[in-house]
Amino acid sequence: MSNENDEDDAAGEARRAAGADGAAARYGDYLHRLSKVPAPNAALAPAILPTSVYALPGTPAGPHQYGRWTNPGWTELEESLGFLEGGSAVVFPSGAAAVTALLASILRPGDRLLLQSDGYMGTRTIAQRYFAGQGIVVETCPTRDIALRPLDGLRLALLETPSNPGLDLLDIRDCARRVHASGGLLVIDNTLMTPLGQQPLDLGADASVYSDTKLINGHSDAVFGHVCSRRVELIAGVLEWRRVCGAIPGPFETWMVQRGLETLELRVARMQANALALAQALRGHPALRALCHPGLAEHPQHALATAQMMGYGSMLCLTLADQASADRFIGACRYLRACTSFGGVHSSAERRARWGDPVADGFVRIAVGCEPTEALCRELRRALDAPGP
Repeated sequence: MSNENDEDDAAGEARRAAGADGAAARYGDYLHRLSKVPAPNAALAPAILPTSVYALPGTPAGPHQYGRWTNPGWTELEESLGFLEGGSAVVFPSGAAAVTALLASILRPGDRLLLQSDGYMGTRTIAQRYFAGQGIVVETCPTRDIALRPLDGLRLALLETPSNPGLDLLDIRDCARRVHASGGLLVIDNTLMTPLGQQPLDLGADASVYSDTKLINGHSDAVFGHVCSRRVELIAGVLEWRRVCGAIPGPFETWMVQRGLETLELRVARMQANALALAQALRGHPALRALCHPGLAEHPQHALATAQMMGYGSMLCLTLADQASADRFIGACRYLRACTSFGGVHSSAERRARWGDPVADGFVRIAVGCEPTEALCRELRRALDAPGP
């Protein structure tokens, strides 16, 4: 049995290495695809173009006609984001706007939509508050039960893996196969992993959706989102939604996300390495009731993480004795910013039960940043060791 397990682990590592090499190659090509400019003295940095109008004499023609429809900055960023997944991207002013565009452009009265009951609360709120009343059947299921749940008859499954905040995983390839069997669509929220950590389209998903506010922008200073797909009709639908409804990003925010994308690989590599080092350093600490990170061998889906993901993500979850212990730990740690959201260069933490997530009162989600690894591990151990009142 040990030989079989060793072979499975080796095969998973080989698949992960191949995926990581492919993603890294795409990223390298992205970084240099515009380096050789055709005109001498052309600016190498992208421009910020805050315009609502374009010169349009005679019969309307050309790529840019009105500021709600297109912007050269959007086009450049969309080409960059699409390049990383081998698809086409459409940018939005937030991840929530990207999710709304997907739901609105795909779903019709009578359609069934599946979401995770323990996934990102904002997606469930959008669906249950604004789409359920329009005849859309909104169904929810815990992440751990989706592998056994029938997926036939769905029009759309919008799922995230790892789940936020519990870090449970879904087998994207298996979900795609089961949703597609009856003509449904699978969309993966890939915000936690980015295209450098996971490639949903290569695994069979019809589209991926992101809150670029997090890791892709990476500096906690812009709100943004995008949809990516290889399905022409799906991209046409979300593009038309943006054009008609006006859910458009600002030119400066677009430029900031483009700039953040330039350092994505460096930041993700450091964050993932830090998260795994922290998980290993804190496992078994007497102050913890539980510790969760997909990179730990004891995570129930560690093998799936190894096979499906390139790295194990930059998030880990700790469960302390109670609310007071969790709040005390966050307050005592000098390296943790007490805030919601994640993906910035500074580590942050929050007690997720305060938002109504189905977790214990002492559950703390830590979004790991780019601090020096040893100093970060030392500081979190010190904060856990700090005596109570």
